[in-house]
Amino acid sequence: MENDDFLIIAGKKFSSRLIVGSGKYNDFKETRLATIASAAEMITVAVRRVNITDPSKESLMDQLNDLNLTILPNTAGCYNLEDTLRTARLAREAGVGNFVKVEVIGDKKTLYPDNEITVEAVRILTNEGFYCLPYITDDPIVARKCEEAGAVAVMPLAAPIGSGLGLQNQYNLRFIIEQSNVPVVVDAGLGTPSDAALCMELGADAILANSAIACAKNPILMAEAMKLGVIAGRKAFLAGKMDNSGYARPSTPSEGTIS
Repeated sequence: MENDDFLIIAGKKFSSRLIVGSGKYNDFKETRLATIASAAEMITVAVRRVNITDPSKESLMDQLNDLNLTILPNTAGCYNLEDTLRTARLAREAGVGNFVKVEVIGDKKTLYPDNEITVEAVRILTNEGFYCLPYITDDPIVARKCEEAGAVAVMPLAAPIGSGLGLQNQYNLRFIIEQSNVPVVVDAGLGTPSDAALCMELGADAILANSAIACAKNPILMAEAMKLGVIAGRKAFLAGKMDNSGYARPSTPSEGTIS
């Protein structure tokens, strides 16, 4: 991207607008290689599923420590307020930092978030000094409430987690982007770089991709492709799309033609 086109979250600058996840890879080495290929500068780590708190055991962090990444601990696997708060606090006590992806699942089948608990968790954790990035449904009202509660970014889903279905509701995403005063990071459900590009073309500030990369037949190659999709979508947004027309318009001028 252009040198001055930074993604800024809680005052921190990122050159990459692609955030990656760390789950579903075959092993930690593959996670590392895909992360490098993506050129991402922030990676999510599920505190309840990946060891980041016990240095005596094998850890994903051993593969990431030299990559100068911002670690975004994730409260994935939490279904209530108490577990969510405890998980976020545990990550900070382990020295991961103050950023946290607030994820509170409300339904085991769809993995849709419990928006009500999410907003409350954001309010409490923000008051404790956390920088909260809440995972929410594509609901403009919930996005606004999260921002009012102190969220430093909002992360509306594009489709159910891990579905690969791509963006299902352009209109709601447009509403969220239009109203938000914090970065909008599209999270969950993307499957291809073209899905990411579309979200970026609509004005999203960033993309979070995990399953789309980790579950690809070639995760490292898909990580690079996703990086390029995000870059292309951002450039297209900045360039400004031509106006639509209901009729054909010639690409060459009619003046000066030979009669």
